[in-house]
Amino acid sequence: MRMNRRSFMIGAAGTAAGLAFAGGAMPAFADATQLRAMWWGSPDRGKRTVAVAELFHGKNPDISVVGESISGDGYWAKLATGMASQNIADVFQLEPSTISDYSQRGACMPLDQFVPSTLKVDAFGKDVLKLTTIDDKLYGVGLGLNSFSLFYDEEIFQKTGLTPPGPTTTWAEYADLAVEMTKAAGKRAYWGGPYGARYVYVLDAWMRQRGKSLYTKDGNLGFGVDDAKEWYSYWEELRKRGGTVPPDVQTLDQNVIESNCLALGKSAIGMAYSNQLVGYQLVIKSKLGITMLPREKKDGPSGHYYRPALIWSVGATSKNGEAAAKFIDFFVNNVDAGKILGVERGVPMSPTVREAILPQLNPVEQLTVKYVQLLKDQVGDYPPPAPMGSGEFDQNVARPIADQLAFGKITVTEAAQRLVDEGKAKLKLKKS
Repeated sequence: MRMNRRSFMIGAAGTAAGLAFAGGAMPAFADATQLRAMWWGSPDRGKRTVAVAELFHGKNPDISVVGESISGDGYWAKLATGMASQNIADVFQLEPSTISDYSQRGACMPLDQFVPSTLKVDAFGKDVLKLTTIDDKLYGVGLGLNSFSLFYDEEIFQKTGLTPPGPTTTWAEYADLAVEMTKAAGKRAYWGGPYGARYVYVLDAWMRQRGKSLYTKDGNLGFGVDDAKEWYSYWEELRKRGGTVPPDVQTLDQNVIESNCLALGKSAIGMAYSNQLVGYQLVIKSKLGITMLPREKKDGPSGHYYRPALIWSVGATSKNGEAAAKFIDFFVNNVDAGKILGVERGVPMSPTVREAILPQLNPVEQLTVKYVQLLKDQVGDYPPPAPMGSGEFDQNVARPIADQLAFGKITVTEAAQRLVDEGKAKLKLKKS
């Protein structure tokens, strides 16, 4: 069952997770602090989150939690509404590409005041906190480690006799493999892999492999028109060779699992974040494998880096900052909570939690942990935090340009020029 907008009540009257439509009247609890928590994700994520909130309430009966799961772009619309009305959820979910944007727009409360009295994050390591620290203030806590990844259908590779991509696969080798898979699969409306020009996080790795960056420290684009031209040329050539899904399939992707071409059964390969393997495997019957994104050269940099998979932030307008921080601390540091969450939101930041959950992980979850460990000697330095406007650069610049290119409405040269010009304008606009 897919969740669109749902509310989960974990209240002082009891720990049953009652379901109600979002926006409906919620009962008030006497002598209790009521927290609103908001996130996006699969039904599985919702169940795990509610279970942890129930556990938290059981140990903190004076704090009740109203949780709301919203899928797709509806989440950001809801957050924008909350910002406009000065009524942001007490605890809400962000990601590395959006925390800088929303913290600088005043959506997030600085959390330094709660460290280390309530938020005990010292064991995470200072480097891990860098991507949630903006202008020297901590605006969120990462819920797990992940990185970019490539998923593939192990069964179709076995059936065709083709060798799956691996950690040293180059982009040139990947292209040949994707074309070969389209032919070898022998299935109607089925292709080798995605039209990856649409994915900004893949562009991020691509640029890092070439000594460039997606963004600079001062919040501008870290690449030029010629770099973008090389990027688009690669994907257009691969599309024309038959190695990618066509644009009418790729544009269905709303950056949620259910609409990805791999999950739709339209391709043998998909690109996503490593923690999403758990969610993908729940909707795909075939066994999935996971490996790194292709690289420019076999002995060259991978372009990968560890990142907080997802982030809890506290609403700037919250009157319950201390209680919200207490909930977040429980989420990331309580061993029993960790056992419920597993690695669906990434490999736990806390070494104690990580060690405690390893024995109970199922094979898919263990694969996620092994992948993060595989990257240990492959990851590079952290990039600067994504600048304000990066979310809009992704959604309103990069994706539409890739779509227009794939549909043949613009040329590679035009797409490259527009990506840089419109990208710079969007980032500059957001900084002003």
